[in-house]
Parts: sequence; structure tokens; C-alpha cells
Amino acid sequence: MVYNIIEVANTHGGNLDYLRDLIKEFEVFKNGFGIKFQPFRYDEIAASDYAWYEVYQSLYIQEEDWAELIHYASLTKDVWIDVFDRYSICILRQHIDLIKGVKLQASVLMNQSLLKALSDLDMCGKKLIINVSGFEITEIGEMLSHMDAVINPQEILLEVGFQSYPTELMDAGISKIKEIKSHFLNRIVFADHVDGSSEDALWLPVMAAMMGADVIEKHVMHSQLETKYDGFSSVKIEGYKRYIAQLNQYIALSAQPFINDREREYLQNSIQLPILTGSKEKGTLIASEDISYKRTGQRGLNTKELKALISSFHILAVDKKSGNTLQPQDFKKATIATIIACRLKSTRLPKKALLPIGKQSSIELCLKNALRFQNVNHTILATSDLEEDAALEGFTYREDVIFHRGDPEDVIQRYLDIARKLKIDVIIRVTGDCPYLSNEICQFLLKSHFERGADYTCGIGAAVGTSLEIINTAALEKVKAYFPRADYSEYMTWYFQNNPEYFSINKVNLPEKWCRDYRLTLDYPEDLEVFNAIENYFSEKNMEYTLEALFDFLDQNPEVPKMNGHLTLKYRSDAALIALLDEMTKIKG
Repeated sequence: MVYNIIEVANTHGGNLDYLRDLIKEFEVFKNGFGIKFQPFRYDEIAASDYAWYEVYQSLYIQEEDWAELIHYASLTKDVWIDVFDRYSICILRQHIDLIKGVKLQASVLMNQSLLKALSDLDMCGKKLIINVSGFEITEIGEMLSHMDAVINPQEILLEVGFQSYPTELMDAGISKIKEIKSHFLNRIVFADHVDGSSEDALWLPVMAAMMGADVIEKHVMHSQLETKYDGFSSVKIEGYKRYIAQLNQYIALSAQPFINDREREYLQNSIQLPILTGSKEKGTLIASEDISYKRTGQRGLNTKELKALISSFHILAVDKKSGNTLQPQDFKKATIATIIACRLKSTRLPKKALLPIGKQSSIELCLKNALRFQNVNHTILATSDLEEDAALEGFTYREDVIFHRGDPEDVIQRYLDIARKLKIDVIIRVTGDCPYLSNEICQFLLKSHFERGADYTCGIGAAVGTSLEIINTAALEKVKAYFPRADYSEYMTWYFQNNPEYFSINKVNLPEKWCRDYRLTLDYPEDLEVFNAIENYFSEKNMEYTLEALFDFLDQNPEVPKMNGHLTLKYRSDAALIALLDEMTKIKG
């Protein structure tokens, strides 16, 4: 049996008496019928520059009036609502016991904040219709999985049909029904938007039902009162009665492409686009909290396009103002560099960077493994401009490693000098006493850094010496603005983690396979013993280093990590140092 939804849309023009009379006129349709309303608020659904903004203002209906209308309609049939914005969510929440289901138009399906708000409601007993106009089959599948996981409704129905003012017969979307049926088990809704004064308006939904549509959504209007909007595709009650009587007759229109140009234009013109909620400076990343979703008169990237840029490590190349959409030309591929800070001043293990680990010096082993990092433009060995550190220039492992000399104590200044010179956007921070680096951890953190739009990212749970930090150059510049002399920036981490109110801090829990309690940093003779035991193992087995192979060796030979297991990190155990760093790295507003 085909279920019918009477679509009221905006025929009422904001007139409550029109709505009351329309509900009464169609109260003869009861069992197997629903009626659908569109509660929205003008400044929630669209930006003020949108062409229909003033019309939306005139269509606005107060909460208390919706309460009356929904109750009245529920006396004779099921009540459905379209959800466009937070106001729609508010109406749904207030009357959820009277509402059978909700519909999401194609233009709001990428509105993440709206979906989040909907997920906060208990939808397990409700139906959800999603209009899939403009989306390919693969995208529909992805969307279904996402909606089911996030919203968890009783049932998801897929709707075809879009309104293009006017909607031509060839745009009806009827050719999609069988194809969607062949891919998905979900029930199909057909939304009819052709000329309501034509015979097609009576026969087309009938044909859709014969082709497999389970639900028909049809626009109606009052038989006598003036209809200001949405009248093109609406039928009066006598026409609706004729359609119901003819429900089992019509022939399919199957020759149309799945998405035609007009449908693409519809989605492009109506989809809610990401809009900046505040100004953003060049060199920064876009986080989910930086954007809202609205219909707008501006052109811009949609959510999918924006995600594609972010996932391919793009960064803002220009300053953007609050209220702007985002354009492809606003972004550039980030220049990413691994910067390894290293000096020869160690007192506990003199010139430890030059000490041999297997057949290579410690710093060269560090560089060798850092050069495995993917998505990196430069690898830099950064030391001081003091003569005592000059010897490091002979230990860069490969000639394409950049050797940089700078401030001895202000490591941030040292980083910024080379970052400015090479126009580096994002820095992978490594210290030279950590040779056992992992490209897998690097890529995991790099991906998270861009997805979260962070200023600073680090991993949680890694063995000491195997993780790294990712920092935006723009964030380092911000630190420098507050600390003209950052003399404690050997402990660069503190300047970020000690100031979460100034920076977007992204601490990422690493997968269990990368987490251990081992100590893999070089600071004491015992550390050197452990490292040489590791290198002897790889040499004897003729194996290339991987973090997995390293952990297998240490897991199976506990006497090796026991050699340095009693040692601690000074910045974790020295209470006086911790107190000093907390004080000296705190930004004081």
C-alpha cells in the first residue's frame, strides 16, 4: 500500500487562517495519510544576502502557533516536518510525541551542526526521509551509513524529486526509482513538483508508485483562498481526490540521466555552504568550530570540497573575514618541514649526537628515519651558531638535508628563522636525541592535525622518543609575539600546552600497537647501550628498522629495555623545573 504525504510547504504565505482552513479542507484523508509542514526561522535557514531572505521573514510562524497547528492536524492524520535549522529542531523537540517523522532536504545533508542537533534527540521511534537529489549512488550509500549511525531513526526513506521553479516534466526524477531500488533496501519516496494545473500532476505520482515508490509526497493548496507561494506544483482538493482515485495508473519515464544539469544547478544554488563564524588569518587551518552552514548568495566550497582540501594538507593562503564562504583559491598546499633541533652541549653524555649507534652516528640515524616521513617538503637539522656545534654540519646523512644555524638558546627563534626563509607553514618538531622515529605515527598525527584545524598536535601513549609534535608556523609566530626572548623554548611543548586558551591544542590518543613504556631517547650511557643492542639485532637479522619490528624485539627481550628502565625525564620528574616552566612559559594577558 502506498503511503501519501500531503505537502503544505509555504502555500500559507505566513497566514495562520489559511493553514487552519487547509488542514480542515483535507481532514477527509485519514488512514494511510500524513501531512507535512515546514517550520523554519529566516535568520537560521539563510544569510541576509540570500535572495529569498525577506520572503522567509514573511513565512515565519511562532512556536505557540505551530503547537496549535500540529495538534489540530494530528487529529486526522500523521504529522511530518521538514528540518532546516535549529528552529525546526526546537519545534520537533517540543512536539516529538505528535510527529511521525522528519525530512531532510538535499540542501541540508552536509550541515554537520544540524545533524549533530538532530542526533541529540531520541529518534529511534521516528521515520527519517532524506532527499537525495544531486547525489550519486556511492554518496547515497555513505550518507545512509552516516545517518543511521548518527541519528539512529526507526527507518530511513530515500526521496527523489526536486523543485526548480518551474520543475519541467523531464526533471521529475522518476527514472531514479528503479536504480535506487536496485542498490538499497530502503523504501522510496517520490516528491512530485510538476505543474499542478496539468494532467501530469495527477498521473506522474501514480506512475512513480507503479515503478516502486512506496510513499508519494504531493503539494496541495486551498481551493478558494489566495496562495502566495509554492502554488506552481500544488493541486486543490478535487485534483488531489482524482490523483488518489487514479493511483495505480501511469507509465514510467526512464530515459533521463540520474542527475541532469538543472538538478546540479538546484543543489549548487540551494545547498547550505560552510561560512566562517570569525575572521581567519593566512597560515591557519580550518576547524569545524570555525564554520556554520547557511544558504547564501555567495559562491563557495561545499563541505565535501572543503574536506578534500583539508585531507590533502591545504592551509589558508589569504586572510578571510567573518561571514565569508571559502573559495578554492583561498587555499594552498601547505609547505611542511621536519625540523630536528640538535646541539653538542650535553654534560651527561658529551657530544651524544655524534656517538655511534651501530654504523652511524646518533644524529644520522635520527635523520635517516626522519627522511622516511611522507608529505614533507624539507628536512632540516637546526643547531646553534656557536662554534662548538659547527661539527654537526658533517653529519647530515644526505646532501638534501638542510643544515641551519641559529640562536643557541631561543629554539623558537631558530625555528622561525628557517621557517620564514623557506616559507614553511607546518613544522614537524623532532629532537636530535630521538633516533627511532615512525612515519606511521607521523602520518597519523599529521592527518589529525589538519582534520582538527589545530595549532599544535601531539600523540599520547607513545614510547618516549618515538613520537613527535606538529606545530603551525603561524602559532610559533604568535608565541614569539608574546615572548620576544623565548629562552625556555628548548621545552617548546610548554609554550603551547601551558596556554590552551590561546592555541588550539590537539592531543591524540595513539593506537595501542604504537604505545609502550620503553625509553628510546639518548641522554645517558645506559640509553646508548640499549640503542646499540637494538642496532646489533637489526644488523644480525639483516632487517630494516620499523617501529613494529623494534617493539617485537624489546617485547621478546625484556632485559634490553631494563638497561635504562630506571631513568626518568627531567622535565617530567624535576618539580622545580616543572614549576619554573609553568611560570616562565605562561602567557600573561
